[in-house]
Amino acid sequence: MVFPKFLRRTKNETKTPKPAWREWLDAGIFALFAATLIRSFACEAYTIPSGSMEGSLLIHDYLFVNKMAYGPRIPMTPLAVPLVHNTLPVVGGKSYSEAVKWGYHRLPGFGNVERNDIVVFNGPSGDTAIVEEPEMDYYQACRLYGRDAVNAKYTIVSRPTDKKENLIKRCIGIPGDVIEIKDALVMVNGQPAKIFPHSKLNYVVKTNGMAPVLADNAELAQRVNSSTYVYNLANDQVEAMKNAGNVASVSVYESELPGMAPKYPGDWVFPQDTLNYKWNRDNYGPITVPKAGTTVALNQQNIALYRRIIGNYEGNTLVEKDGKFIINGQEATSYTFKMDYYWMMGDNRHNSLDSRYWGFVPDDHVVGRASFVWMSYGDGGPIADMRWGRLLRGMHRLEQ
Repeated sequence: MVFPKFLRRTKNETKTPKPAWREWLDAGIFALFAATLIRSFACEAYTIPSGSMEGSLLIHDYLFVNKMAYGPRIPMTPLAVPLVHNTLPVVGGKSYSEAVKWGYHRLPGFGNVERNDIVVFNGPSGDTAIVEEPEMDYYQACRLYGRDAVNAKYTIVSRPTDKKENLIKRCIGIPGDVIEIKDALVMVNGQPAKIFPHSKLNYVVKTNGMAPVLADNAELAQRVNSSTYVYNLANDQVEAMKNAGNVASVSVYESELPGMAPKYPGDWVFPQDTLNYKWNRDNYGPITVPKAGTTVALNQQNIALYRRIIGNYEGNTLVEKDGKFIINGQEATSYTFKMDYYWMMGDNRHNSLDSRYWGFVPDDHVVGRASFVWMSYGDGGPIADMRWGRLLRGMHRLEQ
C-alpha cells in the first residue's frame, strides 16, 4: 500500500525538538505523578508535632511512614490537590472535594498491626474539627465549654476518614485484647504491657525540705510545696531520681483514685459515661478491643462503648428509643463488628490525648507504621540544634 507523500517520512527527516519550557513541564508533571504515587502507596514523611510520644520520639523528629507495612490504603477521597493532606498551603481552605467518594479498600501488605508498633493513623475524633485550633479536640472542647459556645466562637468543619488529622501513637492492644490500667500500669490480657526505657509518667517526688539534687536531667512539671514536687520522668530516670540527693520518696502521680471519674468534663475518659464507667486515665477498664466478626450484646450500660462504632465508623443508622436499639430500621439486641479495631496510647502517658479519651481506632483509619527518623533537631532549629545521634535511626533503635 502506498501512502500519499505528505504522510510519508524520509530517513533524513527528524522530529521537531520540544521547546525547553515543554521539557521542563513534562518533567515536572512526571515528578509530581511519581511523588504522588510514592506518597499514596509506599511511604510518606511525617513530623512529630507534640510531646505525646516522648521520650521514644521527640518534637521535631522527621520520620518516614511505611504504608506497605500493613498494606497501602486506596484513597477514599480521590479528588484532592497532590502532596497536600487536608488544607491548602498559604491560602487555606479544603484541599479536596467530596464529589467522589470511594469505599475502604487496602492492598496486601507485609503484615498486620502488632502490639507495640508505633503507628500513624487518622484521629478517630477528627471527623469534626476546629479550623482555628486544629490540635484541639472538638468533642473535648464541647464538653468543656458547651457545643453552642464552641460552634459560635470557631469555624467547624467535617472531614472524611482519610482527611482527618494524622496522629502517631503506640499500639497497646490489637483486636480481641483486654486492656486495663491499674495505678497507671497498663495491663494487656491480664499481663503488664511491655515497658520501654524512654516512656514517661508523672511522679511525686518528696524531699527532706530542700530541692532535689538531681543526678540526671529531669523535667519539673509542678512544685507543690517546699518539699513536694511533680516530675515528668522517663522509666530510665526513675532510679536516678530515687538516688538523688535530698529525695525521700518517689511514687507515681495519680490525679484520681480507682473508682473515681474525673470531676471536670474536659478530663472525662472514653466513653464519657461517668454513670456506668467510673474510669480515669490511671485506672481504666477492663475493656475489650473489638474484632471483626465478633458479636456483642447491646444494653443501656454498654451502648456508650459502641455508639460511634455502629453509627460513625461502620455506617449504620442507630436510633435509641424507649430503651431499645433500632439499627438500619430493625430492632437489635446485639451487634457484629465489621472491622478490626486497635487501642493506641502515647509513651508520655500523662501528657497524651489517646484511646483513653477517644476510644478505639478503626482499621480503615490506619495509615502505616513509623519506620525511621531522617532528621531531628531541638528548639534551637536545624542549624544550631541538630540532634545528630537520632538521624537515620529506626524505631526499634530509638525506643531502646
